[in-house]
Amino acid sequence: MATHSVENQPPPLENYNVFTSDRALVNALEREAPGASTKELVALGELAGLPETIALGFDANEQPPELCTHDRFGHRIDEVRFHPAWHRLLSHATQAGLAGAPWRDRSRNAHVERAAKFYVWGQVESGHGCPISMTYAAVPVVSAQPELAAIWQSPLTEAAYDPRLVPIAEKSAALCGMGMTEKQGGSDVRSNATRAVPAALPGSGAEYLLTGHKWFCSAPMSDAFLVLAQTGAGLSCFLVPRVLPDCTRNPFAIARLKNKLGNRSNASAEVEFDATHAWLIGEEGQGLARIVEMVNFTRMDCAIGSAALMRVALTQAIHHATYRRTFGALLIEHPLMQNVLADLALESEAATLLCIRVARAIDDATRDPQAVPLKRIGTALAKYYICKRAPSVVGEALECLGGNGYVEESIMPRLYREAPLNSIWEGSGNINALDVLRALRKQPESLAAWRDAIAPARSEPRIAHEAARLERALADAAVSEAQARSLSERMAVLWQAALILQHAPASVADAYLASRLDGESARTFGTLPATCALREIVDRAAPRERIAVAP
Repeated sequence: MATHSVENQPPPLENYNVFTSDRALVNALEREAPGASTKELVALGELAGLPETIALGFDANEQPPELCTHDRFGHRIDEVRFHPAWHRLLSHATQAGLAGAPWRDRSRNAHVERAAKFYVWGQVESGHGCPISMTYAAVPVVSAQPELAAIWQSPLTEAAYDPRLVPIAEKSAALCGMGMTEKQGGSDVRSNATRAVPAALPGSGAEYLLTGHKWFCSAPMSDAFLVLAQTGAGLSCFLVPRVLPDCTRNPFAIARLKNKLGNRSNASAEVEFDATHAWLIGEEGQGLARIVEMVNFTRMDCAIGSAALMRVALTQAIHHATYRRTFGALLIEHPLMQNVLADLALESEAATLLCIRVARAIDDATRDPQAVPLKRIGTALAKYYICKRAPSVVGEALECLGGNGYVEESIMPRLYREAPLNSIWEGSGNINALDVLRALRKQPESLAAWRDAIAPARSEPRIAHEAARLERALADAAVSEAQARSLSERMAVLWQAALILQHAPASVADAYLASRLDGESARTFGTLPATCALREIVDRAAPRERIAVAP
């Protein structure tokens, strides 16, 4: 209809390089992985910004997975079928080495480079990151059991994608999920009721039969799962394959798929075991210790995934404001909008820097036991705080687009639904804050490692002041569980402030310290002091301009 012309609408944000236009990430990678090749990251960033790639994320979420319990003849198959976009996303992710490849690579920077890739690719779509993350985290657990490592380690670490449900001997690559929580317990996995009995002789690496259920089983189309079940010695960890060596389906009944708030492209299921074949990892009764190894890696991916959500929401907001004209000027030229965007940019850069720094600790810990405490406390702090900040950042960024941000044709509603998940998955905020408190109490070397991490910035008066205040709180022997969130937040923010002071431009550092170390526990975005270089901060975070990076 010729009733009006379309004008003052921003063009789509596409055909840009997600990696090379992100100054904070490029700088962090140069620092934490010196000399590392960026060739693969540049290619992945280019792919992530293409319109056809962006469309895959929309298609995978608009056409969610479907459960097929039986074939047309009545045979039980318990398969989950996905839109082709899901398979293409997973294919790109696995070929980029986001699943188990760092454990095959073993290079000095394998986990830092993988974290940067996960962050870049996570800006396309979040749901398919679930099986990618779980496979990455499962490899060191499975590899610790020699009988299983001989069979599973190679396909789990292969940079390829093979969606077929066939015996592992026929697979070119494999994915691993997990099943921990049950109806009655949730995060309290010690209350699990699923039972495991030996198929013959008991012991490490032996075959058992599982009977019970899992209330949340992530990515049920995977080739295998790490599962917790009770034995005579207590909670134990098992590998459960979907298909047995004789080509028969392992008893693995999918009762239903969860109808979730977000993460719609990914299937989360309720499953039941009935004499299901499983192989014990480690000894009976060691299940919690084994699964914690996996959980710590997936918790790190939660933090990286939340940082990716912040970044894509921020880039959408800045892009919209760059082209949208209101009240006689571009939206980005209005001082109050600059304040909001700059504030969001500070939060995004701080999250990015902390994620890449903890990834560096993961790499270091694979070679040097002295780095393990920083990895331990860093993972807990990043998972708690960054995942908590993501919903607020995404919500504020959505508001920058006004009504346009509230319709499904924009990416913002999907980001908004996705934003709370990482704070829930792999232990809610309370669980992770208590994990920080547990590390402080039982592993004092973690606190020492955190002190060392912020030490280079303690000459700055505001950081020194907050560090002294925090040290007094940490030294209080009567610190209670009720203070776990407060302490975790303050430790994370101070670490982020130290990183930004050392590695970000003065405009970013001054604004972050002035707004995050002011002693106020609650503030909304867009309340930066008037002295901050708002436009400079926004321009640094803008998604369009490419940055020259070393090959």
